[in-house]
Amino acid sequence: MRLHLCAVGRLRAGPERALVDDYLQRLERTGRPLGLGPVTEHEVEDKRGGGMASEGALLARAIPEGAALCILDERGKVLSSPEFAQALAQFRDGGRQDAAFVIGGADGIDPSLRGRSDLVISLGRMVWPHMLVRVMLAEQLYRAATILAGSPYHRV
Repeated sequence: MRLHLCAVGRLRAGPERALVDDYLQRLERTGRPLGLGPVTEHEVEDKRGGGMASEGALLARAIPEGAALCILDERGKVLSSPEFAQALAQFRDGGRQDAAFVIGGADGIDPSLRGRSDLVISLGRMVWPHMLVRVMLAEQLYRAATILAGSPYHRV
């Protein structure tokens, strides 16, 4: 199953970019034998200032047809790492060829996009900067692959 990280904004060179790249590289190595990967990043920018609706339209174009859609939203469900790994496995085992993980802009996710999601998750009740959310998502995707592989990376 191909994985897509779809996010509003550009992640420039720096420590966050280095961390995302590191975790995605690890995910590629661990996930491929499990049927997870490759990972593609899709970055969109609303240069016209159309707000949440415009960002939602740009994100919707970045999501592959038929992809399992996972929205990251502070009002979503808080999952443990093993629960997240299980959700990923269910998408894969259910025959989905793609899974898209969507990180919205400063105002959040357009309700029309959020409404068609398969899963809405929260990384906790706190609000995180978008660049850190990408790092945390990349790490959790890698962690999910290690859980599914039976690796000791995740300790209970």
